[in-house]
Amino acid sequence: MLEMKSVRMDLPPDSNIIIGQSHFIKTVEDLYEAVSTTVPQAKFGVAFNESSGACLTRVEGNDPTLKDAAVRNAQALACGHSFVLLLQNAYPINVLNAIRSVPEVCSIFCATANPVEIIVAQTEQGRGVLGVVDGSSPKGVESAPDITWRHDLLRKIGYKR
Repeated sequence: MLEMKSVRMDLPPDSNIIIGQSHFIKTVEDLYEAVSTTVPQAKFGVAFNESSGACLTRVEGNDPTLKDAAVRNAQALACGHSFVLLLQNAYPINVLNAIRSVPEVCSIFCATANPVEIIVAQTEQGRGVLGVVDGSSPKGVESAPDITWRHDLLRKIGYKR
């Protein structure tokens, strides 16, 4: 038996989501440390789905609303060894290197503020992530004014000089 499903993630207002795969119960504690020490002002919640033993969704974070939303998304995803991190007052670009450095993290599937759907496979054993639909499809190629807008935005938010 193999069934593919699309699972839409539910992002709270003004938040970003990072979804990845990890391999050990210590994941939530190490992700907590990675985010809180990299961007101390960040508000976040992280949930991790165990895939053996008790098979619980483990949760950490410093914001109750984001912790609850991370759990809801992780349980909707229902893929073993997957984690969902919801983030406010910071952007994924601020924490991705720290998250990648966590020894338990195997891969990151997406980091976005866009509407996102996770494509999962359901087998008799369980569920696994196949891919991600992040935002909308392209509507064209940028023009000169679009390039100017992009350059200006990156300088305005402090990512380029």
